[in-house]
Amino acid sequence: MADVVLRPSLKFVKFGYLTILLIFGAAFWAHYAYLRDQPPWLPAVAALLLIWPLNRHARRQFIKVTIEGEKLRYETGWLSKSTRIIQLPKVQDVRVNQTVVQRMFGVGDVAIETAGEASRLTVPNLDQPQVVANQILDGFHKNNTDPSGHGSPGQ
Repeated sequence: MADVVLRPSLKFVKFGYLTILLIFGAAFWAHYAYLRDQPPWLPAVAALLLIWPLNRHARRQFIKVTIEGEKLRYETGWLSKSTRIIQLPKVQDVRVNQTVVQRMFGVGDVAIETAGEASRLTVPNLDQPQVVANQILDGFHKNNTDPSGHGSPGQ
């Protein structure tokens, strides 16, 4: 089975880029319609707002979840990395949390709790979070190795 790589959704990042692009266009238009003889401070300020979606885009790239066989690997960081490996058979609880905005965009946070650990791993803003949660809880390998859904022999 091929490894499955999950990252937080790009939907909010794209929405941020689109919003800033519209604000920049409006600022550019307002400057040339009303403030033509002034320095272009309004479009410059609007361009600085681009930092917000760029920051979210970068943070998204630094989170990666890989499901490989019976293991889930959660990696965060860029220069210094933190990796957490969870064995799927030890997963006891998987919770999907969605705000109203997340529900509108079809994304959500997936929280995973394993046997013997007090801490919970939360993966933010995943696309189709309910599908991901079901695959993790059912044992991702069972759904992909045997089309009958019975898993491998001996289980």
